Amino acid sequence: MITKIKKVDEESLKEAKELLFNGEVVGMPTETVYGLSAIGTNSVAVKKIFEIKGRPADNPLIAHVHKDYDLNKLVYIKHDYAYKLLKEFTPGPLTLVFESKGVICKEATCGGDTLAVRIPSHAGAQELLKAVDVPLVAPSANLSKHTSPVTAKHVYDDLNGKIALILDGGKCSGGIESTVLDVTGEVPRILRAGLVTKEMIISVVGSCEIAEHKEGDKVKSPGVKYRHYRPKCQTALFKEEQIDDIKELYQKEKSAGGKPYIMCANEVAEKLVGYDILFLGSGEKEIACNLYDKLLEGEKIATLIIAVEMPNERGAYMGIMNRLRKSCG
Repeated sequence: MITKIKKVDEESLKEAKELLFNGEVVGMPTETVYGLSAIGTNSVAVKKIFEIKGRPADNPLIAHVHKDYDLNKLVYIKHDYAYKLLKEFTPGPLTLVFESKGVICKEATCGGDTLAVRIPSHAGAQELLKAVDVPLVAPSANLSKHTSPVTAKHVYDDLNGKIALILDGGKCSGGIESTVLDVTGEVPRILRAGLVTKEMIISVVGSCEIAEHKEGDKVKSPGVKYRHYRPKCQTALFKEEQIDDIKELYQKEKSAGGKPYIMCANEVAEKLVGYDILFLGSGEKEIACNLYDKLLEGEKIATLIIAVEMPNERGAYMGIMNRLRKSCG
């Protein structure tokens, strides 16, 4: 199969729509990461997503819809606070988990009774979703457990020859996957941290919990059960105060003939003059935007990525640390 990358325009959207309604999968941009999309009611097409990615069959998918889509077709919205969250944070990097009406095929929900739904803000994603006017289920468009893609080229590097079309919407502005919030209970619970933070949610609805994932729990959200986001080179993860240990490991790898790179915020890099650095930038938004991009850059040039933790886990740093632990820990 020849894999084409095409800018999002009228012609490529027409081709994508035809492929999707013929039961194929298409790479699509969102503001968080690129997705591998299929019609959510087509069991055969959804199974292709799992096959192409090598994704575990018990890891559910998120349904994506355009901003004017009636969510009541898909789910039961039982709590008023969910409407407040929808109004405040969508379209955007927030996924809400509702009780499902069973419209989306069981392969996408892994047989569960809940459905995760997102309304992406990316203009290209909205155009595609409006063109098909049906829910598209889409995990990240990469091989399972590998680092998530934030450019069309990243998708191509993993899935060349496996899919026919990747819609190119530029580099993702968010850079890490959406916050996933369970809204089936009296109080919203974060299943996966992201750019819509606990503090932001509390400011709108007054309360928010962090879910504790335990062995044997039924999985309601992707990104909580398996090791994810791993680059293809060796990794290590240190706290910022372990700067001497970071330097020691760097020199040990270099002495052994390797090519170590330290991946850190710009403020930490100031303490590491003379070392090879993968610069993440400054502040939570810039670091989130650059995280996967730098992991994917690093795996091509480094034998070892030495990642440095964030200064705290408040705000979006919670989501960033979640990804750092799974990718480099």
